[in-house]
Amino acid sequence: MPLMPKRVKHRKAHRGCRKGIATACEYVAYGEYGLKSLGRAWITAAQIEACRVSINRHLKRKGRLWIRIFPDLPVTKKPPETRMGKGKGDPEAWVAVVKPGTVMLELGGITEASAREALVLAAAKLPVRSRFVTRGEH
Repeated sequence: MPLMPKRVKHRKAHRGCRKGIATACEYVAYGEYGLKSLGRAWITAAQIEACRVSINRHLKRKGRLWIRIFPDLPVTKKPPETRMGKGKGDPEAWVAVVKPGTVMLELGGITEASAREALVLAAAKLPVRSRFVTRGEH
């Protein structure tokens, strides 16, 4: 089952604002190593799940993974070949808003070389440029 909120106050949301830099999740808090965003993007629940699967396959159940972003924004889409008007489309996907400086994933309990390899594999699944960071580094 994909990541999504259990319940929301409103089924359809505005697109919101993606400008500015991250004010939350801006440093490694749980593990020793992290993947920090250098750009801004909407990251879908499917992309987060692809990262999680690739990291777990690489680490073979060693270490610990923390996912610091959660897709809580519904993105709507109208069906193809639909005329204009008739209201907003139905929710198509859930996304997490990522700004520059957001630590998206964290790893702990493994060596730095192994963490770097795992996070490089995960970064390939994401639509945003990112870099490897360690605890205490901003």
